[in-house]
Amino acid sequence: MHAPKITPEIVLRAYAEGLFPMAESRDDPSLFWISPDMRGIFPLDGLHVSKRLARTIRSDRFTVTVDTEFRKVMEACATPKEGREETWINDEILELYTALYASGHAHSVETRLDGELVGGLYGVKLGGAFFGESMFSFVTDSSKVALVHLVARLRAGGFALLDTQFITPHLASLGAIEIPRARYLALLNTALATPAIWPKSYWPASSGNVGMASLAPALGDTALTGAEATTDGSWPGDLVMQLITHTS
Repeated sequence: MHAPKITPEIVLRAYAEGLFPMAESRDDPSLFWISPDMRGIFPLDGLHVSKRLARTIRSDRFTVTVDTEFRKVMEACATPKEGREETWINDEILELYTALYASGHAHSVETRLDGELVGGLYGVKLGGAFFGESMFSFVTDSSKVALVHLVARLRAGGFALLDTQFITPHLASLGAIEIPRARYLALLNTALATPAIWPKSYWPASSGNVGMASLAPALGDTALTGAEATTDGSWPGDLVMQLITHTS
Protein backbone atom coordinates (compact mmCIF):
# COMPACT_ATOMS: atom_id res chain seq x y z
CA MET A 1 0.00 0.00 0.00
CA HIS A 2 1.35 3.39 -0.97
CA ALA A 3 1.45 6.19 1.59
CA PRO A 4 -0.84 9.13 0.83
CA LYS A 5 0.78 11.73 -1.37
CA ILE A 6 1.95 14.79 0.55
CA THR A 7 0.22 17.92 -0.72
CA PRO A 8 0.81 21.61 0.05
CA GLU A 9 -2.34 21.54 2.19
CA ILE A 10 -0.97 18.67 4.27
CA VAL A 11 2.29 20.61 4.73
CA LEU A 12 0.38 23.62 6.07
CA ARG A 13 -1.62 21.46 8.48
CA ALA A 14 1.62 19.87 9.67
CA TYR A 15 3.19 23.27 10.35
CA ALA A 16 0.16 24.18 12.44
CA GLU A 17 0.89 21.08 14.57
CA GLY A 18 4.59 21.88 14.97
CA LEU A 19 5.85 19.48 12.27
CA PHE A 20 7.89 20.09 9.13
CA PRO A 21 9.07 17.79 6.31
CA MET A 22 12.63 16.90 5.31
CA ALA A 23 14.40 14.39 3.09
CA GLU A 24 17.48 12.39 4.02
CA SER A 25 19.28 13.69 0.94
CA ARG A 26 18.73 15.41 -2.40
CA ASP A 27 18.49 12.03 -4.14
CA ASP A 28 16.17 10.39 -1.60
CA PRO A 29 12.58 10.60 -2.94
CA SER A 30 10.93 10.03 0.45
CA LEU A 31 10.06 12.63 3.09
CA PHE A 32 9.72 12.33 6.84
CA TRP A 33 8.18 14.58 9.47
CA ILE A 34 10.20 16.22 12.24
CA SER A 35 9.24 17.82 15.55
CA PRO A 36 12.49 18.47 17.46
CA ASP A 37 12.64 18.16 21.23
CA MET A 38 14.40 21.54 21.21
CA ARG A 39 13.25 24.07 18.63
CA GLY A 40 15.19 27.03 17.27
CA ILE A 41 13.47 30.41 17.11
CA PHE A 42 14.46 34.03 16.61
CA PRO A 43 12.87 36.38 19.17
CA LEU A 44 11.73 39.18 16.86
CA ASP A 45 12.98 41.78 19.35
CA GLY A 46 16.28 39.98 19.94
CA LEU A 47 18.11 39.99 16.63
CA HIS A 48 21.83 40.73 17.11
CA VAL A 49 23.11 43.09 14.42
CA SER A 50 26.79 43.95 14.74
CA LYS A 51 27.96 47.48 14.04
CA ARG A 52 29.73 46.26 10.92
CA LEU A 53 26.61 44.50 9.60
CA ALA A 54 24.48 47.54 10.42
CA ARG A 55 26.82 49.70 8.35
CA THR A 56 26.51 47.26 5.46
CA ILE A 57 22.72 47.34 5.67
CA ARG A 58 22.58 51.14 5.84
CA SER A 59 24.96 51.42 2.89
CA ASP A 60 22.47 49.57 0.67
CA ARG A 61 25.39 47.73 -0.88
CA PHE A 62 23.00 44.87 -1.56
CA THR A 63 19.67 45.33 -3.30
CA VAL A 64 17.11 43.35 -1.32
CA THR A 65 13.85 42.23 -2.90
CA VAL A 66 11.10 39.80 -1.98
CA ASP A 67 9.17 37.15 -3.88
CA THR A 68 10.93 37.76 -7.20
CA GLU A 69 13.19 34.67 -7.40
CA PHE A 70 11.57 32.11 -5.13
CA ARG A 71 12.52 28.96 -7.04
CA LYS A 72 16.05 30.23 -7.71
CA VAL A 73 16.46 30.89 -3.98
CA MET A 74 15.34 27.33 -3.20
CA GLU A 75 17.70 25.90 -5.81
CA ALA A 76 20.58 27.94 -4.41
CA CYS A 77 19.78 26.71 -0.88
CA ALA A 78 19.97 23.14 -2.23
CA THR A 79 23.34 23.70 -3.90
CA PRO A 80 26.14 21.75 -2.16
CA LYS A 81 29.06 23.79 -0.87
CA GLU A 82 32.12 23.29 1.28
CA GLY A 83 31.01 22.19 4.73
CA ARG A 84 27.54 21.29 3.44
CA GLU A 85 28.03 18.69 0.75
CA GLU A 86 24.57 17.18 1.22
CA THR A 87 21.14 18.82 1.27
CA TRP A 88 17.71 17.81 2.59
CA ILE A 89 15.93 19.72 -0.22
CA ASN A 90 14.89 17.06 -2.74
CA ASP A 91 12.72 17.41 -5.83
CA GLU A 92 9.48 16.85 -3.90
CA ILE A 93 10.37 19.56 -1.38
CA LEU A 94 11.15 21.88 -4.28
CA GLU A 95 7.78 21.23 -5.94
CA LEU A 96 5.78 21.42 -2.69
CA TYR A 97 7.20 24.77 -1.65
CA THR A 98 7.01 26.21 -5.14
CA ALA A 99 3.30 25.38 -5.00
CA LEU A 100 3.03 27.04 -1.57
CA TYR A 101 4.69 30.12 -3.06
CA ALA A 102 2.23 30.14 -5.94
CA SER A 103 -0.67 30.08 -3.46
CA GLY A 104 0.81 32.91 -1.36
CA HIS A 105 1.89 30.78 1.62
CA ALA A 106 5.65 30.78 1.00
CA HIS A 107 7.95 33.75 0.48
CA SER A 108 11.54 34.52 -0.37
CA VAL A 109 13.98 37.32 0.36
CA GLU A 110 16.67 37.90 -2.25
CA THR A 111 19.91 39.86 -1.98
CA ARG A 112 21.59 41.02 -5.16
CA LEU A 113 24.96 42.55 -5.88
CA ASP A 114 25.29 44.37 -9.19
CA GLY A 115 22.07 42.67 -10.28
CA GLU A 116 23.29 39.13 -9.52
CA LEU A 117 21.48 36.93 -6.98
CA VAL A 118 24.09 36.31 -4.26
CA GLY A 119 22.09 35.44 -1.16
CA GLY A 120 18.67 34.91 0.28
CA LEU A 121 16.25 32.80 2.24
CA TYR A 122 12.78 31.31 1.98
CA GLY A 123 10.06 30.14 4.33
CA VAL A 124 6.38 29.62 4.98
CA LYS A 125 3.86 32.06 6.42
CA LEU A 126 0.93 30.82 8.49
CA GLY A 127 -1.05 33.28 10.61
CA GLY A 128 1.43 35.33 12.59
CA ALA A 129 4.19 32.73 12.26
CA PHE A 130 6.99 32.59 9.71
CA PHE A 131 8.83 29.30 9.38
CA GLY A 132 12.30 29.91 8.02
CA GLU A 133 13.33 26.96 5.89
CA SER A 134 16.79 27.62 4.50
CA MET A 135 19.18 30.38 3.50
CA PHE A 136 22.23 30.68 1.27
CA SER A 137 25.13 33.04 0.77
CA PHE A 138 27.50 33.32 -2.18
CA VAL A 139 28.95 36.64 -0.92
CA THR A 140 29.92 37.58 2.63
CA ASP A 141 26.95 38.95 4.61
CA SER A 142 24.40 38.42 1.82
CA SER A 143 22.29 35.94 3.82
CA LYS A 144 22.64 37.99 7.01
CA VAL A 145 21.32 41.06 5.21
CA ALA A 146 18.38 38.99 3.93
CA LEU A 147 17.64 37.84 7.48
CA VAL A 148 17.69 41.37 8.90
CA HIS A 149 15.34 42.55 6.14
CA LEU A 150 13.04 39.61 6.91
CA VAL A 151 12.90 40.41 10.62
CA ALA A 152 12.19 44.08 9.86
CA ARG A 153 9.22 43.14 7.69
CA LEU A 154 7.89 40.62 10.20
CA ARG A 155 8.05 43.25 12.93
CA ALA A 156 6.27 45.76 10.70
CA GLY A 157 3.56 43.22 9.89
CA GLY A 158 2.83 42.27 13.50
CA PHE A 159 4.19 38.72 13.38
CA ALA A 160 4.67 36.83 16.64
CA LEU A 161 7.04 33.98 15.76
CA LEU A 162 10.07 33.37 13.56
CA ASP A 163 10.85 29.64 13.60
CA THR A 164 14.34 28.48 12.57
CA GLN A 165 13.59 24.77 13.25
CA PHE A 166 17.13 23.96 14.39
CA ILE A 167 19.87 26.17 15.79
CA THR A 168 23.46 26.48 14.60
CA PRO A 169 26.38 28.50 16.01
CA HIS A 170 25.87 30.93 13.10
CA LEU A 171 22.18 31.48 13.95
CA ALA A 172 22.95 31.68 17.68
CA SER A 173 25.46 34.46 17.01
CA LEU A 174 22.61 36.44 15.45
CA GLY A 175 20.28 35.94 18.41
CA ALA A 176 18.53 32.61 17.77
CA ILE A 177 17.69 30.54 20.84
CA GLU A 178 16.51 27.00 21.60
CA ILE A 179 13.32 26.31 23.48
CA PRO A 180 11.61 23.05 24.53
CA ARG A 181 8.89 21.61 22.29
CA ALA A 182 6.10 22.38 24.79
CA ARG A 183 7.05 26.05 24.97
CA TYR A 184 7.38 26.20 21.20
CA LEU A 185 3.90 24.76 20.70
CA ALA A 186 2.45 27.34 23.09
CA LEU A 187 4.16 30.16 21.14
CA LEU A 188 3.02 28.61 17.87
CA ASN A 189 -0.63 28.48 18.97
CA THR A 190 -0.45 32.14 19.96
CA ALA A 191 1.19 33.06 16.65
CA LEU A 192 -1.37 31.17 14.58
CA ALA A 193 -4.11 33.24 16.23
CA THR A 194 -2.23 36.51 15.69
CA PRO A 195 -3.71 38.64 12.86
CA ALA A 196 -0.40 39.50 11.21
CA ILE A 197 -0.63 41.70 8.14
CA TRP A 198 0.87 40.52 4.89
CA PRO A 199 -0.40 42.92 2.18
CA LYS A 200 1.82 44.12 -0.64
CA SER A 201 2.48 47.29 1.33
CA TYR A 202 4.29 45.26 4.00
CA TRP A 203 5.78 42.67 1.69
CA PRO A 204 5.75 44.41 -1.70
CA ALA A 205 6.09 42.50 -4.92
CA SER A 206 8.35 43.75 -7.69
CA SER A 207 5.60 45.99 -9.03
CA GLY A 208 4.32 47.18 -5.67
CA ASN A 209 4.29 50.52 -3.91
CA VAL A 210 4.85 51.29 -0.27
CA GLY A 211 3.02 54.22 1.26
CA MET A 212 2.93 56.21 4.48
CA ALA A 213 -0.61 55.16 5.35
CA SER A 214 0.11 51.44 5.18
CA LEU A 215 3.12 51.52 7.49
CA ALA A 216 2.23 54.28 9.94
CA PRO A 217 -0.02 52.15 12.23
CA ALA A 218 2.75 49.63 12.84
CA LEU A 219 5.65 52.03 13.08
CA GLY A 220 4.26 55.01 14.93
CA ASP A 221 6.48 57.91 13.88
CA THR A 222 8.64 55.65 11.71
CA ALA A 223 7.11 55.27 8.25
CA LEU A 224 8.19 54.68 4.70
CA THR A 225 7.06 57.53 2.51
CA GLY A 226 6.27 57.41 -1.17
CA ALA A 227 9.52 59.22 -1.92
CA GLU A 228 11.45 56.39 -0.31
CA ALA A 229 9.59 53.62 -2.11
CA THR A 230 11.29 51.81 -4.97
CA THR A 231 9.84 50.19 -8.05
CA ASP A 232 11.33 46.79 -7.17
CA GLY A 233 9.70 46.66 -3.74
CA SER A 234 12.96 46.93 -1.81
CA TRP A 235 13.24 48.90 1.41
CA PRO A 236 16.19 51.20 2.18
CA GLY A 237 18.65 50.02 4.80
CA ASP A 238 18.06 53.02 7.06
CA LEU A 239 14.37 52.11 7.34
CA VAL A 240 15.18 48.45 7.98
CA MET A 241 17.48 49.36 10.87
CA GLN A 242 14.81 51.67 12.31
CA LEU A 243 12.32 48.79 12.19
CA ILE A 244 14.79 46.46 13.92
CA THR A 245 15.43 48.89 16.78
CA HIS A 246 11.90 50.35 17.01
CA THR A 247 9.97 49.36 20.14
CA SER A 248 6.31 49.95 20.93
